[in-house]
Formats: sequence, structure tokens, C-alpha cells
Amino acid sequence: MRQPPRQPPRPASGGGDGTVGPELAAGLPTEPSGERARLPGGHAPTAHRPPHPGARRPEGAVTGPPARPAAPFTGTDLLDSPGGWPARGTPVGEFQLVPVHPARDLSLITTWMNDPAVAAFWELSGPPERTAAHLTAQLDGDGRSVPCLGVLDGTPMSYWEIYRADLDPLARHCRVQPHDTGLHLLIGAAADRGRGRGSALLRAVADLVLDHRPHCARVLAEPDLLNTPSVAAFLGAGFRLSAEVELPGKRAALMVRERMPRAAD
Repeated sequence: MRQPPRQPPRPASGGGDGTVGPELAAGLPTEPSGERARLPGGHAPTAHRPPHPGARRPEGAVTGPPARPAAPFTGTDLLDSPGGWPARGTPVGEFQLVPVHPARDLSLITTWMNDPAVAAFWELSGPPERTAAHLTAQLDGDGRSVPCLGVLDGTPMSYWEIYRADLDPLARHCRVQPHDTGLHLLIGAAADRGRGRGSALLRAVADLVLDHRPHCARVLAEPDLLNTPSVAAFLGAGFRLSAEVELPGKRAALMVRERMPRAAD
């Protein structure tokens, strides 16, 4: 399945769920594998593909930590500048999101996209020009999707797309709320996958979103439903399975991390 671009003219492929990219690559028992790829030992980053209408919406118990309600939105920055968010300590090291600069990062991200585990989900393998086009669609857009490197203890080791789910094609296929924020993720090297890193990083980024986007009430992801390691990683990061959604190329697990836990029905 392909990773859908996060910007208006994005590609209609998965977002960043797994391994590397939309979903973590294959094989991550508890890690995300990019939406496009499942990394062994990592979650699948949510790869957002334009969803199909009409998806089941099974609701489950909320596991996210309590927090104050989302505040009204009063700014013009669609994502509250993820590149300015501070580093965050995690059980696996100090983690920070750093905005992608193609001149500096294209070679590294292209290498990750050509990892078979990642390419299986992101569908962006090929020459640097292909990766560059994917990045440019976001960087030249209106700011509704921000591509970032995930830097752990000073070393770039993952690729993230932080995007406005309510402004994404995903919103045509499932219910979204104003300022819902989506995540696409891929963990680059096989050596960085597994050992609980996926859940630890997903939790850290979801916390960053909720801490620095006061008007955002929910963080969303959409890993392939068949990617059980990815789904498990999101569950381990405080997300819940909200629904099963038919998207082009996959049946996705709509994972939700809420600012305020809901009372059980």
C-alpha cells in the first residue's frame, strides 16, 4: 500500500504508520513500522491512505492519560510549529523532532525508503527524485503536514509526518474532529527497531502534540489492521482501537489517543 502525502497534492498512499513512514516496517513485535513498511521489531507508522467511506467504528476503552480539555484555536500555524518543540526524555533516550531539510536529509531518507521492509508499506522506493517529490509536496504546501526526522540521543533514526487529520483525505472516510493531528512514522535502520522503541517514541510524540497543540483533542494513526505488531505498539503508547476503516489499498485500524479519557459506557 502506498503512503498518502500529507499535503494537499499528496500522493494517495499510506501515511506513516509503521516502520518507516506511514506504518512501521514489518516484524516489529512492539514497534511501529512505517505505514508503508513494517519494520521487524517496530510499530508500523501510520500510513494514511485516502480512506473508503463506510467503516466500522467499534469504540473501546480509552487509555490516554488525563489532561485539560483542548483550547480554542486562535493562531494561523496549522500545526503549531513541530520543529520548535523541545527534546523529550523517553525510556530509550532523549528524543526530538527536527524539521526535514532536503539538501541535508534527502540521501538518508531515500536510503530508508529503499529498505524492503519500509518500501512494502510506503511504496516510495526508487531514486532520490521520488523521495524528493514526496517531501516537496509537503514542504511547499500550506503547512498541514510537516515532515521531520526523529533524532534519538543525537542520531537521526526515524522519519515522521505530523499532519492535520481533519484537513487530510482521511477525513472523507472516518469521523474527525477539528484539529485532530495524525502521525506517520518509519524507523529507518533494522538495528533501531524492536525492544519497545516504537511504543516509547509514539508515546513521546503523542505527548508532544498534546502538550504543544492546546486546541488538539486527539492524535490519530491508521496502521494496516493486519499489522498486528504495529497495532500493539500503538496500544502500548496509550492509543485505543476506535474503528476499522476501509482505505484504498488496506483495511486500517483507526488508532486514537485522546487528551481526555472517556468514561466507559
